[in-house]
Amino acid sequence: MSAVPVESRTSSPVVRAISAIPDPEVPVVSIADLGILRDVAVDEADRSVVVTVTPTYSGCPAMEAIRSRIEHEASTRGYRAEVRTQLSPAWTTDWMTEAGKEALRRFGIAPPGPVRGAGPVSVRLTRHVVTCPHCGSDDTTEISHFGSTACKALRRCNSCREPFDEFKAL
Repeated sequence: MSAVPVESRTSSPVVRAISAIPDPEVPVVSIADLGILRDVAVDEADRSVVVTVTPTYSGCPAMEAIRSRIEHEASTRGYRAEVRTQLSPAWTTDWMTEAGKEALRRFGIAPPGPVRGAGPVSVRLTRHVVTCPHCGSDDTTEISHFGSTACKALRRCNSCREPFDEFKAL
């Protein structure tokens, strides 16, 4: 299952506004581009929306801010919002849009590659290559497996020496 391309299904201003909500932790990507926006059902007669989101991981601290922003965007357009959390299937970075990945890169965060392997722990015998978003070098080193948020790792480029976040493939 992949992310629902919500904005492509309707020209509703409330759907467009909700789709454009920036992620609180990485504000250069919208919740639609991040792939956590699963569905927006609009009832024009009732002036209500039911918004379904899948957090990037269980217990993600940004979910309350996202819920509040969804309610705010709906309210300012005259709608009442119900926000539902859907945990299954679990979110994956494969649901991110290419536009979202490019926005991460332009912001200086290495976007995730495709998810490799199934199950809770993937084992690989190849070197994990992450391209520096600043200079484009593949010669980078992981400094810390956990960066500013749990979904990012801290890396440094061995060519330009700049530190940067890597959005982990999950």
